[in-house]
Amino acid sequence: MKRNGKVISICVGMLLLGGIFFGFNKTDDRNFQIVKSLDVFNSVFKELDMFYVDSIDPKEIVEYGIRAMLAKTDPYTEYYPEEDNTLKEMTTGKFGGIGSVIRYYSPRKRVAIIEPSEGHPAAEAGLRAGDIILEINGKEMLQENRTPNEMTSYVSDHLRGEPGTLCVIKVDRPTSDSTYVPMEFKITRGTIRTNPVPYYGMLNDSIGFIYISTFSVEGCSKEIKRAFIELKQQGATSMVLDVRSNGGGLLSEAVNVVNFFVPKGKEIVKTKGKFKQMDHAYRTTNEPIDVEIPLAVLVDGGTASAAEILSGSLQDLDRAVIIGNRTFGKGLVQTLRELPYNSSMKITTAKYYIPSGRCVQAIDYSKRNADGSIARTPDSLTNVFHTAAGREVRDGGGIRPDIEVKVDKTPNIIFYLVNEDMIFDYATQYRREHEHIAPAEEFELTDKDIEDFCMFLDEKQFTYETETGRNLGELIKMAKQEDIDSTLLADLEAFKPRLTVDYRHAIARNRQEVEKMLGSEIVKRYYYHRGHYAYVLRFDEQLQQAIQAFK
Repeated sequence: MKRNGKVISICVGMLLLGGIFFGFNKTDDRNFQIVKSLDVFNSVFKELDMFYVDSIDPKEIVEYGIRAMLAKTDPYTEYYPEEDNTLKEMTTGKFGGIGSVIRYYSPRKRVAIIEPSEGHPAAEAGLRAGDIILEINGKEMLQENRTPNEMTSYVSDHLRGEPGTLCVIKVDRPTSDSTYVPMEFKITRGTIRTNPVPYYGMLNDSIGFIYISTFSVEGCSKEIKRAFIELKQQGATSMVLDVRSNGGGLLSEAVNVVNFFVPKGKEIVKTKGKFKQMDHAYRTTNEPIDVEIPLAVLVDGGTASAAEILSGSLQDLDRAVIIGNRTFGKGLVQTLRELPYNSSMKITTAKYYIPSGRCVQAIDYSKRNADGSIARTPDSLTNVFHTAAGREVRDGGGIRPDIEVKVDKTPNIIFYLVNEDMIFDYATQYRREHEHIAPAEEFELTDKDIEDFCMFLDEKQFTYETETGRNLGELIKMAKQEDIDSTLLADLEAFKPRLTVDYRHAIARNRQEVEKMLGSEIVKRYYYHRGHYAYVLRFDEQLQQAIQAFK
């Protein structure tokens, strides 16, 4: 029987490790349990490999066991085999590819280009949002036996590759008569780098705005510094930092950004782990740029990790007003560890604590319910800490904003329009029919544009059902199954038409939300992601609160 050499080597290593552990006194129960468990695992694998009725893939089954083991810890402790480049991309913010956002497009049951990234090979070659991917380097991209997520990953894997290599993409491009014309693009892959500052600019004569999308890119603090200095030169006397949906990244980069606004030598964050070598205090090491400029930081439920260090430390030092919604609550620090055969893992080794002494971690993964589920720490069990000026702040559950802005529920009509690709498809048509539009900051949808959109929905035979109507439909279905009295059933059926809403009325009632979604999608076709931010900021309630706070 053919054996996988690497796996056998690992198993032999486990046995040797077991021999070492057996040197401990058996009264040391923990050491005994470790060696016992490794010995049992090794024996189970050998028996399975030798006697199981069908052949097993040693690599696959061991990796499955590893991932199941790590699932008992937290979502951030992960294993990466040799061929997985995810970790490298995560820690550098770089990968080889064409630079384009893709997703599954259900009307064609294929993957489509959603947005070519500005300045990257896809955009330079002429790919557009709405292009349907047919082939890559002569290989058919339709995989009927795969789920939408699997198909998207399959296409993504083929788009990526070493910088400098050729990628030949065949697409279907939508035409004005709802048909498609095939097109072929020869694109040289490049190094694609996540842009940590996709947009910055002046909101008015005195307020600057910087959107920070991530801290995972090495050196991203230098780009944030460049944007900050440029806005000051343009006249900014107050500044808004937007870290909404910023999932974090490198702790040191967040500390560098805080250093722009607070004096040298301030402790910003410290880490504490099981071992002393995991304990470390991070202080500001440079002279600041501006310790007086008023600051507002926008946060939401997607603000996590390093972004919480930024917002939380500025709050603890009373250096900024925090506006928005409670942040995610990730107070854990991960360390990269090298493993045999070029594999590696990311392991949680410490918790971090911001200047007031609090840790913002919202979930204690060591305390699980009987069914294995976990829950956020309730507010009643959190502890009070104090900012530099004596204000009360709490640990656990993320950063609570100084000014909370309630998030309005997305109207039901928006859900239907987005879910059925109506907004996406109309923007594709609009781009085809309009060569140019006004700058993103000035672009506005007219009444005629909204009417054209409604006519487009008519042509697509778009139907809109209210949530109440949908629930009533389910109720009628259950009533029929349960043989409910026919008179009552007839009453329910008669009531249903009264819950039907003309989508034109729904659009009119939610005009601003529709304009925001539709206008943003259109603007992206001309000005990419930076245009999206320039356009949607005018609808941003949190930003308006920041402007009021400065006043």
